[in-house]
Amino acid sequence: MTYSRTLANLQTRYPNGVPGGISVEDLAQLKTQNTFETHLDIAKAMAKVLRADMAAYDNDSSAFTQSLGCWSGFHAQQMLRAIKRQKGTLDKAYVYLSGWMVAGMRNRFGHLPDQSMHEKTAVVDLIQEIYTSLRQADEVDLNDLFAELKTTDDREAVLAKIDGFETYVRPIIADIDAGFGNVHATYLLAKEMIKAGACCIQIENQVSDAKQCGHQDGKVTVPREDFVEKLRAVRMAFEELGVEDGVIVARTDSLGAGLTQKIPVSREAGDEAAEYTKWLETEPVSDLHQLKDGEMAIQLDGKLVKPVRLPNGLYKFREDTGEDRVVEDCISSLNDGGADLLWIETATPNVGQIANMVRRIREKAPHAKLTYNNSPSFNWTLNLRKQVREDWIAEGKITAGEYPDNNQLMSAAYDEDELGLEADRRLQSFQTDIAREAGVFHNLITLPTFHGTAKVMNDLSEGYFGEQKMLAYVKEIQREEIRRNVSAVKHQHEVGSNLGDDFKEMTGGDRALKAGGVHNTMNQFESAA
Repeated sequence: MTYSRTLANLQTRYPNGVPGGISVEDLAQLKTQNTFETHLDIAKAMAKVLRADMAAYDNDSSAFTQSLGCWSGFHAQQMLRAIKRQKGTLDKAYVYLSGWMVAGMRNRFGHLPDQSMHEKTAVVDLIQEIYTSLRQADEVDLNDLFAELKTTDDREAVLAKIDGFETYVRPIIADIDAGFGNVHATYLLAKEMIKAGACCIQIENQVSDAKQCGHQDGKVTVPREDFVEKLRAVRMAFEELGVEDGVIVARTDSLGAGLTQKIPVSREAGDEAAEYTKWLETEPVSDLHQLKDGEMAIQLDGKLVKPVRLPNGLYKFREDTGEDRVVEDCISSLNDGGADLLWIETATPNVGQIANMVRRIREKAPHAKLTYNNSPSFNWTLNLRKQVREDWIAEGKITAGEYPDNNQLMSAAYDEDELGLEADRRLQSFQTDIAREAGVFHNLITLPTFHGTAKVMNDLSEGYFGEQKMLAYVKEIQREEIRRNVSAVKHQHEVGSNLGDDFKEMTGGDRALKAGGVHNTMNQFESAA
């Protein structure tokens, strides 16, 4: 609702003035700055944004979306502020909430690996925090516009800015890991995440109590019927809370998962259980006396076989079956589980490999679209340089001996070399290529704020505690903030000091004790804003 309409409604409601002598204009300003009444309203609104973006992508693959993983509300706020400064709009920009970073950075038990070793409510708390930060960014910017409205000679121009203000609130893709328990636990947690504002929930097909990071070994998947039940649980949570456009991302870790915890029961040939069990590694059994105590045998394709079982009781899949299982997982998640998007966790960033799997999936599920993890777990430089080297050898452009095929390709000596430059060109176009060729609707980086924070603190600490002292901070951070117009350089204003001043004035008039007077040191940065 526009400010003008809000003001008119309040004037109708309070024809004799607001009780307590409150200014009706001030009240209309506060209602305008409060861009969403509840976080459930955010989930409903952002689900519609996501659905519209998915439809746009179906018509044009260049309209893919992007996000960065954020482990605090401030990270998300600064990311979106940067995008808005650069592009003038937040269209196609989302926030990714990584379970890895909740485990590693928002965990009361310490910095722990991505094994669901954190309180499940920590994910809910982070969604709540992110949206609180984004709503406060709305308040700060709108408050500045209202301050301008009080002094400008061109009210219509400023009113147009207020009424056309684009909120910083954007869709969050929120990681629920493997559901943190059974189907009912998944449903209960999904509801809390949605009430905190999540319009999109990502869930993976690993076993909850054996969950591993997608880029580590030892992953254990669940039978497809089990995963479908959890997808249904998330959908029911969305529907119950009235988020009818809620989006579910079904992630499969089967490409790197060689184990299963249980063998599902097949009721008829070719059902989900049979399609899952057929990939087990087995040994032939010609005589039941071959079986030792505690061992079991099953019949597969008319033959009696013994599934290979590890000492921990887990069963092995056959080698080199990962891609086939991924394809079947994805078809099941879309057609049986009602998922909206897929996530295929890969070991390397290879457009061709992903495109081949998506092509096979679309034979049975033509609407298939992906969310893809442009993961910091990949050595992007080495992988892309190796791919260029292999392509050039195949094309006859170079011989195998002209470039190393090992980690020496990481050398800075290749940064300005023709091969290194071609790898960088491919890096720059990677997301566009994968969106066009492999059905990737959403490109994300899971852990950039983890690595970014680590690098900034490393570089600043080396300089500040080394030879540069204060120059390290000023040169590398503050001077860059000023010159690149990063609003956080005025840190008091960024966290709402002007909001506080203006509210005090609304309630107390000239009695208000303000922080933003002439002696406020942030005035040194006026020219930067």
